Amino acid sequence: MLSVEEARTRILSHARLTEAEPVPLRDAFGRVPAESSVLAAIDVPPFANSSMDGFALRAADAPGELPLMGEVAAGAAAPPLRPRTAVRIMTGAPLPPGADAVAPLEDAEMVGEDRVRLPMTEAGANVRARGHDTQHGEQVELAAEPLSAATIAVLASLGIGQIEVRRRPLVAILSTGDELVTPGESLGEGQIHDANTVSLAAAVLEAGGEPIVLLRAPDEPVAIDAALREGSASADLLVASGGVSVGRHDHVRAGIERLGELAFWRIAVQPGKPLAFGSIADRAVIGLPGNPVSALVTFELFVRVLLRGMMGLAGDGRVHLPARLDTTVRKDRERRAYLRVVVRPDPDGWLASPAGGQGSAQLRALAAANALLVVPEGEPAGEAGARYDAVLLRGVS
Repeated sequence: MLSVEEARTRILSHARLTEAEPVPLRDAFGRVPAESSVLAAIDVPPFANSSMDGFALRAADAPGELPLMGEVAAGAAAPPLRPRTAVRIMTGAPLPPGADAVAPLEDAEMVGEDRVRLPMTEAGANVRARGHDTQHGEQVELAAEPLSAATIAVLASLGIGQIEVRRRPLVAILSTGDELVTPGESLGEGQIHDANTVSLAAAVLEAGGEPIVLLRAPDEPVAIDAALREGSASADLLVASGGVSVGRHDHVRAGIERLGELAFWRIAVQPGKPLAFGSIADRAVIGLPGNPVSALVTFELFVRVLLRGMMGLAGDGRVHLPARLDTTVRKDRERRAYLRVVVRPDPDGWLASPAGGQGSAQLRALAAANALLVVPEGEPAGEAGARYDAVLLRGVS
């Protein structure tokens, strides 16, 4: 059995970077930039402006009482300011030429309708200088991570309306098994609802890919082979669930060998030991276990990392933190266990509690968990009081 690190290394060797494509800035949230920086073609802000409502003046003319010579609103042109005068100004409005400060509205006192008494005001007070955020010709760095709302705001402030991003990897999803029935349909004898297709499609979306759901395949070699051919021809990556173990009706692993190349098929991980990885027609294929918890956990460990690699992202993109396990949980000594836990703040750091049963078909525990707690190989149990790496799947409340 391969270690998790060995398996990830071999899987990531197939992470061909997706090509760049232009998208409107309004559609760029969560997309991965294809460039490491952009060149600022303008100053931001492009002119000196007021940071609050108040009165524009020459600092040398205060304190004192000054005549008001009109007002400047945001988006309007500002005429030059004459010495020993003031102008009412709104937040974001351009600073009149000749003015060098803004006195806040709440610190001023009106004297009649056309005069104002202003306090001592320092030069530059409440003024946003031209280019104080970004200067023309500056290289604005873009982190190798999905674009956030704040980064999109920076790009918009530079006047950028379109940006080059990595194409989302296309992921074909294939569920196999004679016992599976589409959710919403009635169950027959010995049948269960197909949880893997919809959950894996959701996991692909969450990881930044674009799912292509294939028709579910029965446990027949001919049907499995046809589905594997279709998936590998229509996507950047094919993810199948079920049919990768050693049972008489497990045909996915053998199908990968028949149609392409099988690189490995067992990993020292719990849950999820039977995982097949290979390629068909130069496309990566990952065969996940059929048990729904095993499918989602191994997706998290291997498919998510591969999809991120295809978009130029490193690692799993998750927050890791040390957490103390509050209950002893038995495991397979030979395999690394990923316990489904709830992590919460504790006076001694972070505390992890099992979210429920740890069986590979107990989905409710996985849904309740906010983290996977990693208990290394060589240990027969996660020990109460011991600290382990917790991989956060969502926020800690």
